[in-house]
Amino acid sequence: MVVLQSLIFRKYPEIVFGFSTKISSGAISPYFFNMSLSVGDDPKRVKDSRREFFQALNLSEKSVALQKQTHSDICTYTQKAGMCGESDALLTDKKNLGLAVSVADCTPVFLYDTKNKVIAAVHSGWRGTQKKILANVLEKMANDFNSRPEDLIAYIGPSISQENYEVGEEFTGLFDEKYLKAQGEKYLLDVKGVNLDILLEAGVPESHIQVSDLCTFQMDNLLHSYRRNGLNSGRLLGIIAMKGNNEH
Repeated sequence: MVVLQSLIFRKYPEIVFGFSTKISSGAISPYFFNMSLSVGDDPKRVKDSRREFFQALNLSEKSVALQKQTHSDICTYTQKAGMCGESDALLTDKKNLGLAVSVADCTPVFLYDTKNKVIAAVHSGWRGTQKKILANVLEKMANDFNSRPEDLIAYIGPSISQENYEVGEEFTGLFDEKYLKAQGEKYLLDVKGVNLDILLEAGVPESHIQVSDLCTFQMDNLLHSYRRNGLNSGRLLGIIAMKGNNEH
């Protein structure tokens, strides 16, 4: 099994982070090492795959929080594992609890407040990005945990690149033209770029941000992509957690 890491989180030994891939000894076509129960894959295989991935991070089903993602701007605070309802961002200050984001082209963003010990996992597709879900998460972290931008570490994970994300003319009314590159009658949308600018405009230092250059669409042998494989696409999971003993 191949699990992707983040260089920026490696500087913080208290952080557990991993991003799944299609590569595993038990991967079976067409879904391969799929983490989703809602794409038509065999549920037992999905649960086995999740268990293998969780164990690689020294986590388990009883220590990972998931959400039913609806392309919203809703962020949920949780202190428990399992399904946490409908939202597209999870936050916690609880140690040894993994926050999971499911993707297959959408942009995942993971945050760590190094001072107040808070983490967040954000699913930001074009709809969530247009609604500025990441800005909502930053605001909630500031209001609820006194998080300051200068104390945050951020990782923007693998997702579809602008070069491969073709959208229609209607998107010109949804995003600033700086994120849209004309291509004939269509446009190419830079979702990663929007989220990066949200972080920078909020005051997160550029040196505190890592942006993955891996494109889900291009990396057929490594990553799932709905744009590329349609209904035969599996889903990836990115998980962030904090090690340590809880005081509550």
